[in-house]
Amino acid sequence: MEDKFENFNLKSKIYFNRESIQLLEQVTGSRAFIVADAIMGKLGYLQKVIDYLSKAGISSVVFTGVHPDPDVNVIADAMKLYKKSDADVLVALGGGSSIDTAKGIMYFACNLGKAMGQEMKKPLFIAIPSTSGTGSEVTNFTVITSQKEKVCIIDDFIAPDVAILDSSCIDGLPQRIVADTGIDVLVHSIEAYVSKKATDFTDALAEKAVKLIFENLPKIYNDSKDSEARDHVQNASCIAGIAFTNAGLGINHSLAHAMGGSFHIPHGRSNALLLNAVMEYNASLVGNASEHAMEKYAKLASILHLPARTTREGAVSFIEAVDKLIKSLGVEDNIRSLGIKEDEFQSALNHMAETAMQDRCTPTNPRKPSKEELIHIYQKCY
Repeated sequence: MEDKFENFNLKSKIYFNRESIQLLEQVTGSRAFIVADAIMGKLGYLQKVIDYLSKAGISSVVFTGVHPDPDVNVIADAMKLYKKSDADVLVALGGGSSIDTAKGIMYFACNLGKAMGQEMKKPLFIAIPSTSGTGSEVTNFTVITSQKEKVCIIDDFIAPDVAILDSSCIDGLPQRIVADTGIDVLVHSIEAYVSKKATDFTDALAEKAVKLIFENLPKIYNDSKDSEARDHVQNASCIAGIAFTNAGLGINHSLAHAMGGSFHIPHGRSNALLLNAVMEYNASLVGNASEHAMEKYAKLASILHLPARTTREGAVSFIEAVDKLIKSLGVEDNIRSLGIKEDEFQSALNHMAETAMQDRCTPTNPRKPSKEELIHIYQKCY
């Protein structure tokens, strides 16, 4: 099929609602390689996964050396154990870092095999997220740190076959993580919505995800026991993941990747601190208005029943509503508030902007930025 035609892909089969983790009892295979962060072991969810797989007649080998912003060294360590395991099932349990690590194992094991003239037999890949943010359980994206730089890898081969959204796995998340991961969902939705590759299919998903986040993220931020709101936010995360894996993202993620790599800021927090300035840039609120982004933001304003008598009013209303939501979640007012010294930030600007220009997310941004414009966005947010 020729590439000139637009398409929509959803590789992952999605199961959701509380206790859906029990579906592991029905998995077919002989041995599982489980990639999990340490907290999943402490909370008992890792043992749950092992027990359910055991009921299916599947033994497990476990790697718990995951840490935030997984790098090539962690993946190399995991690959050694993975190759010895001879697993035909790969399970990622945890936040985005666990799923990214599992994807990294898949990606590098496949390419290493090709380089050695060997064909990798792909395992059944199951992703069970423990945070509601990355949408990684259904995407063909992974972000790996190499030489202190975050590298975005996009390959259909690494998209999970099965996603299990069991909201019991995200019970009791700290407020800061609820905020960071929830805002990440919002950014995924907004960037997919204004992307150059957006379609009717991705727009429908992005609109729904934005609505779910606005209605439910403040609820679970203020009351982690609100199981209905937690289900909705987790579903929104997955829905947004489907949208952006088809439509792509934009410079909000490019800038966040570069800044996170330089200053080790959590990804969701980086996105939150940059979001309003990026939306103002994309809509060109100062100067000649960019009709595409401005009209899209105005549509979101209408969906949220915000003032939108004109396109500009709608765009402004939506940007202001996003700012209000972010502030209600305890996010700092600016990058400086994180304790980053001005001289250090200024000295990193050029490199961060150059890195963002080369990021895989930049080409689908609704406006084509210059390096100087990206530097200005950073400075505005500092």
